[in-house]
Amino acid sequence: MRKAWFIFLLFLFLGCANLKEMGRGFLGISTKVLEEKRNEAKVLVLNYDYFSSYRKVLDKLKENKSYIYKKTQDLVALYLSEEDTTPVGIFFSELDKEKTKLEISSPSSLAKEKIFDLLSKINE
Repeated sequence: MRKAWFIFLLFLFLGCANLKEMGRGFLGISTKVLEEKRNEAKVLVLNYDYFSSYRKVLDKLKENKSYIYKKTQDLVALYLSEEDTTPVGIFFSELDKEKTKLEISSPSSLAKEKIFDLLSKINE
């Protein structure tokens, strides 16, 4: 009997994780595809500390009228605009006190390139 309950609870919890992600996908706020495409990301190194880089990226995205749908400490997930809902993820990693690595991920090569070009201007 205990074994049956354990299996039931295991399926319940595993199923909940998938249901949760499905709900996020349905609502358009999932970051799963961005995480899966991270290995194909375009890499940009900014010549600023982590905090400044994060702030400058957000400012540049706001200028571009990109729609940010999720912000965490190391990820900004966005749509190119309110009209163009192509998802793009920007993963942040501190390289040292004055350099921050950005990994720009998207299922769309064009969207990835557009955000890369936009953020490259921060170093100019």
